[in-house]
Amino acid sequence: QLQLVESGGGLVQAGDSLRLSCAASGRTFSRYAMGWFRQAPGKEREFVAAVSWSGGFAYYADSVKGRFTISRDNAKNTAYLQINSLKPEDTAVYRCAVANTLGVPTTQAPYESWGQGTQVTVSS
Repeated sequence: QLQLVESGGGLVQAGDSLRLSCAASGRTFSRYAMGWFRQAPGKEREFVAAVSWSGGFAYYADSVKGRFTISRDNAKNTAYLQINSLKPEDTAVYRCAVANTLGVPTTQAPYESWGQGTQVTVSS
């Protein structure tokens, strides 16, 4: 099973940018699709973005399209989430996860390993 560790979160102001990282260890990272999810206080966990094992395909939630970019570097066993033009409503715990599939899942069920999360707080 892959172990995932997120980093890069923090307290920022609206309009700022962040790059979240998800470092994987334990198995062959490149075999897995990678997703990012977030959970705001009092809300359900929601899909943010996902990328295929090769990095060739990516999908985004409508709420983040144009501001978030998911990518991965399989040589470094790391995935990234670049977040631009941050908004207060982006405040949440962001977690990465992996799915053993050739597809790019946008729901939680296919994801089998999860990181602990990194907190992103955006002040207005």
